Amino acid sequence: MITRRHLIATAVAAPAILRFGTGTAQAATTLKISHQFPGGTIDKGDFRDRLCRMFAAEVAKRSNGDIAAEIYPNSSLIKTNAQFSAMRKGALDISLYPMPYAGGELPETNIGLMPGLVTTYDQGLRWKKEPVGKALTDFLADKGIILLTWVWQAGGVASRSKPIVAPEDAKGMKVRGGSREMDMVLQTAGASVLSVPSNEIYAAMQTGACDAGITSSTSLISFRLEEVAKSLTSGAGTSYWFMLEPLMMSKAIFDKLPKNHQDILLAVGTELEAFGRKGAQDDDVEVAKVYEKAGAKVSVLDAATVGKWRDIARDTAWKDYSAKTATAANLLKLAIDVAA
Repeated sequence: MITRRHLIATAVAAPAILRFGTGTAQAATTLKISHQFPGGTIDKGDFRDRLCRMFAAEVAKRSNGDIAAEIYPNSSLIKTNAQFSAMRKGALDISLYPMPYAGGELPETNIGLMPGLVTTYDQGLRWKKEPVGKALTDFLADKGIILLTWVWQAGGVASRSKPIVAPEDAKGMKVRGGSREMDMVLQTAGASVLSVPSNEIYAAMQTGACDAGITSSTSLISFRLEEVAKSLTSGAGTSYWFMLEPLMMSKAIFDKLPKNHQDILLAVGTELEAFGRKGAQDDDVEVAKVYEKAGAKVSVLDAATVGKWRDIARDTAWKDYSAKTATAANLLKLAIDVAA
């Protein structure tokens, strides 16, 4: 089991890079881990960065230093939107990556942010052991991606002006939704949309390019959107916005590793899923405190309001997604079965 004591004992942290190795004559396998989130340390900062550092530390420990890791936060190695393609080509080893960011390349990945489909953590995390999880894992492996750690995050809305709680609140506003499908729902509700990664929402809101941004609770905190927002809608209890944001790896790189190293990577990745859930849910609570302290008005979602968003999504985004490919249609059907 992963414990805080041996993680801290194992980790040697620098501001942006962690390296692990035995110092023996045999060179370690060095894996580059990239993500778009702010960097920190193994026990402080954005939990997604911490998860990457914990993964690196534990993998080094279990491999006796045969696997080394370099961590590049803030998209400092590869730009955010290019990371998925880089992994498929074997040009990047590992990324903690919002799955629907790959939707332009593989539209099937937009199942990772399908409005109203996943509304609780329990539901999302059941996917891994259900047929939808196997279908998604098999599809991604066929496209060159291995899932190491399943991470789901609930989302909320930071707005420069009035709160966006129900769909009708979005009318006339410019909103960042986070996926093509979420954008369809917002447009049906009367909003215009802006497509940018979460690390660019602050600048878009600051300049007025968008009025509101929907993103995970952790990103609402880490990217300091409370500085440019007057209201927050929290997804702490339930939400129509759940993002699948896994730690994923290039299959081309994974397949070159010896079996014992592959087993270590998969085992450590699985064990960190509990940390990922706790980190996301802790931030669901913390985000309201951060925004209240900054003077923002905080609103919450209830099941009835989430149902309104889901009704729009079912008639628009779900139908559009299902019509993309046979794989997409099957993934949606299997995911609906989990929700039933």
